Amino acid sequence: VYKRQVNTFFYFIGGGYKDFEGLGVEKITSYLKKFGLNNKTGIDLPGEREGFLPSPEWKEEVKKERWYVGDTYHLAIGQGDILVTPLQVANFTAMIANGGTLYKPYLVKKMIDLETGESWEIGEKIVNSGVVSKEHIRTVQQGLRDAVLYGSARALSSLSVGVAGKTGTAQVGGDADPHAWFTCYAPYNNPEIVITVLIENGGEGSTAALPVARDVLEWYFNREDL
Repeated sequence: VYKRQVNTFFYFIGGGYKDFEGLGVEKITSYLKKFGLNNKTGIDLPGEREGFLPSPEWKEEVKKERWYVGDTYHLAIGQGDILVTPLQVANFTAMIANGGTLYKPYLVKKMIDLETGESWEIGEKIVNSGVVSKEHIRTVQQGLRDAVLYGSARALSSLSVGVAGKTGTAQVGGDADPHAWFTCYAPYNNPEIVITVLIENGGEGSTAALPVARDVLEWYFNREDL
C-alpha cells in the first residue's frame, strides 16, 4: 500500500471545499487548546512561553485584514501565524502516545524542607483527558507509525524498537530556511519515551531533525542499565 502525506487532505478537512464545510478556524483552535497549545504547560522552569493561535479577530485588529479560507488552510497544516514551543509539541505527542491524557510536565521529583526535614513527592497532574475518542487517538497513532514504516521517517524503521513519529518543515517566510521539526515516541506498542527536536532554519525535518532523534533513541534503548 502506497501512503503519503497530502496537505490538500488537511486543507479539505480544516477549511472545506465547495459543498464541504470543514471544521473552520474556531473549531480547530478549540481543539488545539485542548491539546495544550496557546497555554504554558506549567513546567517548573522559568521563561516558558505560551505560543500563539491566530484568530479572525486578531488578524483584523493587528494586520487590518479579514480572515480568508486560505488562512484556515494554513492553520490546518500548522503553518501561517501559529506559534508553538517544542515542549508543547512534546507534551501533546505524549498525550497521543498514552491514549489521550494531557499531563503537566515537571522536572523536580521531590521537595525537601531543609529546616524541618519534611519531604513530599511532586506527583503527576492531569490537565485534560477524553478530548477525543480512543478510536480517533488510535487512528493518529497508526498514522504516526506509518510515517516510520512508509513515509518521511523511514530512517527509523531499522531501529531495534518500533517508533511512531512525524517530520515537520515549518516555513518562516522571506529567504530564511524553514525550521526542521521531528517528534516521536517509542516503543510504539508500549511507549516510554517522547522526543521532540526543533532545529531553527535547519531545513527539512526528515534530514535535519530526525537524525538527532534517531541518535537519542539508539542511545536510550541500548543503555546498559536497561
